[in-house]
Amino acid sequence: MDVYIDDKELEKLYETGKSKKLKLRPEIIEKFFAAIQKIDAAKDIYDLWNDPSLNFKKYEKHYSMRLSGKYRLEMEVKWMNDEKTIGEFHLFEISNHYGD
Repeated sequence: MDVYIDDKELEKLYETGKSKKLKLRPEIIEKFFAAIQKIDAAKDIYDLWNDPSLNFKKYEKHYSMRLSGKYRLEMEVKWMNDEKTIGEFHLFEISNHYGD
């Protein structure tokens, strides 16, 4: 599936491994890269749903994937088929899931 980064700071983090505005520990940055690789390698949405470590969830208007107990990668999905199993993933935020 295709991955697009819609946020400039996330894009900078992806390209350089650093971001001045996103203060993330190195292990969270590594998990960010791993999450992108998992999305890119998935043949359909079931590959993501069937991986319990991702805790891939659908909310009202977007989807979310666990990076750690505290951080989640937020994204929108533009479906490419009627079954809604293949899509373009548009990453827009790494959120602090519990507000800590």
